[in-house]
Amino acid sequence: MHRTVAKLGLTLFLVVATWPAIAGEAQSPVTFVRSILNAPASEMSFARTKIAVDRFADPSINEAATIAELDGMVAIVGKMLSTLPPAEAATDMEKMKALRAFIYEPGHWNDQKPFQYDLADPFGQQFGAQMLTRYLATKKGNCVSMPMLFLALGEKLGLDLALSTAPLHVFVKFTDRATGKTWNLETTSGAGFARDEHYRKIAPMTDQAVANGVYLKTLNRHETLALIATGALDALLAAGRYDEAIAVADVLIEANPADAYSLTKKGTAYYRLLERDFIRKYPAEKDIPPAEMPRAIELSRANQDAFAKAEALGWREPKLN
Repeated sequence: MHRTVAKLGLTLFLVVATWPAIAGEAQSPVTFVRSILNAPASEMSFARTKIAVDRFADPSINEAATIAELDGMVAIVGKMLSTLPPAEAATDMEKMKALRAFIYEPGHWNDQKPFQYDLADPFGQQFGAQMLTRYLATKKGNCVSMPMLFLALGEKLGLDLALSTAPLHVFVKFTDRATGKTWNLETTSGAGFARDEHYRKIAPMTDQAVANGVYLKTLNRHETLALIATGALDALLAAGRYDEAIAVADVLIEANPADAYSLTKKGTAYYRLLERDFIRKYPAEKDIPPAEMPRAIELSRANQDAFAKAEALGWREPKLN
């Protein structure tokens, strides 16, 4: 049996299935993603990475203006910290708390309009909802845009932050260097502390997936960049560029071998090719011309192999409520 999660509308990022055709890339998608993964932190911050991936789907996004807006936000957080004793203001915990207050608590620093979870579109299924620029403009976000903003601003403040995942969910990992303790920050709920058990309860996952680093892992910088870059994979799939999506998935899996999400998207891309080139064209398998049968078999096997590898990591198809 062929496997596809896209056919069921399931995706970690729940990207809307009506992305416009991607146009005007100066480089191939694979080269683009590799350039992100291989760039030094001095050249490719988390903020620039997210904006670049968003621009991959929407070239109209103004990178310079967005970076300037983020820098202005960091400056405000800096002013908030300046009211504390210098030694206290310099700590990771106080920086994190100030950032959390700036984003989620109403005050003069945000014109009494804090950022909120978009209950009307909690999974960010409307086009552009998961983009950083949309979140900045509307102050309403989802489990992609909300952790991305916290990550981008936190890095600019010098915090030790990374991303992590649960089924159909992204959240932030914060390491307090004074204690060495790492905390889960649930950015869809005021960046409050959340235990691993919380995620395992609301989004069931196998012990095998946790042990293999599919979920709840504190991703290293390279893996965090790869997770952000997954947006390019989603955009390619939605635009029907399946061969390129497969190639990008391979780059992301190379960066993080426990990336079950990209494995399932790779399997989905193979299914879409099979669907486009064979299932829709031939009513029955017997109708496939003999000369074309090897490719049909190859696509079918590749589809099943990608899902089998994800399941070997402990991934199971999530159930939407």
